[in-house]
Amino acid sequence: MTNFSKTRLSQRHRRIVRACRATVIAAAAVFAFGCAQIQKPETETFVSATNPPAKQEFRWSNGKAPKSLDPARAAAAPETDIVRALYEGLTELDPATLQPLPGVAESWSASEDNKVWTFKIRKDAKWSNGHRVTAEDFVASWRRIAELGPAAAHPELFANIVGFKASTQPEKKGETKPDSGIIPEGDKAALPLPTPTPDPSVAFRAQVKIEVTRPDDGKLPADQPKVTVAEKYGVEAVSPNTLKITLVAGDKDLPKLVASPTYRPIFGDGKNFDSDPLDADAVTNGAFAISSVDKTGVVLERSETYWDAAKVNLETVKFVPSESAEAALDAYKRGEVDALTNADLEPLAVKLLTPFEDFKQETHGALNFYEINPAKAPLSDRRVREALAASLDREKMVDADLDGSTSPASRFLPTGDAPEKPVSLDVVNAQSLLEKAGYPNGENFPQLRLVVNRNDTQIRIAKTASRMWKQNLNIDVVVEPKDKADYDKARTMGDYDLIRRGVVLPTTDALASLMAIFDDASAASKGKKPEPSPTPMPILTLPGKGGPFGDDTIVPDIPLPPPPPNTLTEAKALYEMTAIPLYFPRSFMLVKPYVRGFGTNTLDAPLLSQVSIDPDWQPTDK
Repeated sequence: MTNFSKTRLSQRHRRIVRACRATVIAAAAVFAFGCAQIQKPETETFVSATNPPAKQEFRWSNGKAPKSLDPARAAAAPETDIVRALYEGLTELDPATLQPLPGVAESWSASEDNKVWTFKIRKDAKWSNGHRVTAEDFVASWRRIAELGPAAAHPELFANIVGFKASTQPEKKGETKPDSGIIPEGDKAALPLPTPTPDPSVAFRAQVKIEVTRPDDGKLPADQPKVTVAEKYGVEAVSPNTLKITLVAGDKDLPKLVASPTYRPIFGDGKNFDSDPLDADAVTNGAFAISSVDKTGVVLERSETYWDAAKVNLETVKFVPSESAEAALDAYKRGEVDALTNADLEPLAVKLLTPFEDFKQETHGALNFYEINPAKAPLSDRRVREALAASLDREKMVDADLDGSTSPASRFLPTGDAPEKPVSLDVVNAQSLLEKAGYPNGENFPQLRLVVNRNDTQIRIAKTASRMWKQNLNIDVVVEPKDKADYDKARTMGDYDLIRRGVVLPTTDALASLMAIFDDASAASKGKKPEPSPTPMPILTLPGKGGPFGDDTIVPDIPLPPPPPNTLTEAKALYEMTAIPLYFPRSFMLVKPYVRGFGTNTLDAPLLSQVSIDPDWQPTDK
């Protein structure tokens, strides 16, 4: 082979080598690019980790614009959140433990039976105008609640105080979540409670004190009243710094109850709220005072007169209203608000947000349940009621019908000590109970009617429950959806075997919460409205002629309260099982990582006096 041929072969070889090398490099590049495209991106830690503000300013989206700043009318967020910041009650609740903390009251004590409570008002508690907060402020504010009657947000919370009467509570507009399927329209309103005096037309019932005077001749002058009636209420200002509360039934949780927004005092007679519900000049006594109120929201500033102002970190709190959950979420992502609560998030949104660290969820202080009509056989048999409760698989119900957005309820109260015998799925025991009641394998058991709201979610849940009862007990339950008017009529008249209900619990007080759940079930189940119970009339016999109805016997026309009712406990409620707990709704929160002290709890009640901004916060590299 000539040198020329060798040279041409060498050049050709080098070209082939170079081409192959280029092809390999290109293929490697394409492979690398492809891997980069299909590789799972690194998960973000926060929904939105914007930089913290330079000052102690907290921006909170907690629903639509408030309708009132009056504690007496604060039924739910956003009003309750603002009232907690503006006004301080006898106590506050620790956001982490929900145990009572000293507020205006620096200490408290109770009688052995928990019927008489004494609260000591701190001497350095002041209103924003400089006046001292006294025990009389609470007496006047709570009497105003009684006078407002149904116009107040939660008058039923005062039902256990001697002398008070809770009136029938109308539906509260704007408090429902009709699209969520958790608390359908009309169910989130506060519900009436059993009370010492049954007359619904009376908002306040005074005890009577009988005082009779007679001259030396033993005869009562014709012009002298036989009886002098003096009002005595269960709330008394013993001194400017001592408040005494007398209860109908003993309540060990009263310090928790009086932390509710509706128990917070106001300055004056409250007429300013009648003329201007959003009175920007209202005198307050809380950790914050009103700075401004307009269409952009409510702005609060740290109160200089607050007794513990030195420990309040935030200088400003801005309540930013949002018309929808989507708008609130967008504002949070843009960094325009630091926290988002009270948003009706769809189940899909909840699933997408769950992995992020700034998304929080908590069991809410509310209960969905089936109320049982024990006046109708065979539901009058406690064993039958227990069998119905024990044959429902709440876990499956929550996962299948509610997309895991709620928590199964094995009890009636979401807080407090766990009951010794919670309700749970136990098909074998349920079948045994039904057999003992005379219905082996459901034989001869009559068809039951389950009344529910005309709501897609509630209808779906009811049909699931009906299938479980058929499968586990071999009994038939027909689901009857009704519009609100027909639903209300059915419940009032007792025209149901079971009826779906939902109650929001505005307090962690166990007695008040149980009274809200079992408000008038026994009366409604009799198929008629509650009838006034016989009220004992005081009979006073004077010395002289004697005899129960002699000339000297005085029967005033003002009835005395009946004897105190038996104390209701969760253990008793779970034994009697006149209602079947189903599930607890959940509440959701988004809060920026630089916010300190803003936590979740079942009442959705953070304590703003404990909240602060960490201006030095920076995201951690992972």
